[in-house]
Amino acid sequence: MGPIESWEDTASEAMASDADLLASLRAGQVESLRTLYQRYGRLVYTLSRRILHSDEEAEEITQDVFLTLWKKDAYQANRGSLSRYLVVLARSRSIDKLRSQTSHRQRLNKWHLMMADVSPTPLDMATLTERGERTRQALASLSDKERQVIESAYYEGLSQSEIAQRFNIPLGTVKSRSRQALRKLRQTLETSL
Repeated sequence: MGPIESWEDTASEAMASDADLLASLRAGQVESLRTLYQRYGRLVYTLSRRILHSDEEAEEITQDVFLTLWKKDAYQANRGSLSRYLVVLARSRSIDKLRSQTSHRQRLNKWHLMMADVSPTPLDMATLTERGERTRQALASLSDKERQVIESAYYEGLSQSEIAQRFNIPLGTVKSRSRQALRKLRQTLETSL
């Protein structure tokens, strides 16, 4: 295919209706997804960004919405326009993410309150002191970057997206550091028992 044919295909995709693009997407022409993303990606991202107040999380939601459009045949044209469907999907996913973050914080706060109400026995205090010392030693065996991720997640209650934003690193890096650190901690703590 020459450059003129390529330009003509791109121009025809840009002028195609949403229904035509969805039909070609269902027929396996992934290029149609790119055209739909160019049409509605900014709309989905902007809405998610307004709800979540996070660029990274809005990007995740946008990616998730378009992956859903590609992999699931859930859109029904008789129920409204494609843009409306994408907006409803983005709004729903963003609110779900917000709820899960709020739920995580509430569970953490309840746990802190429960722990504050329990008065430990001297044996409990000795056990906690010993465990605390082993945990500190295990944490000291981690690299600084791994320790930052673990401490931010478990001591401050930050989500992985919040950690990525705080340290200005990709979300995938946070996830891999967290996995590596937890694996090292488990091995260190198991050998110290």
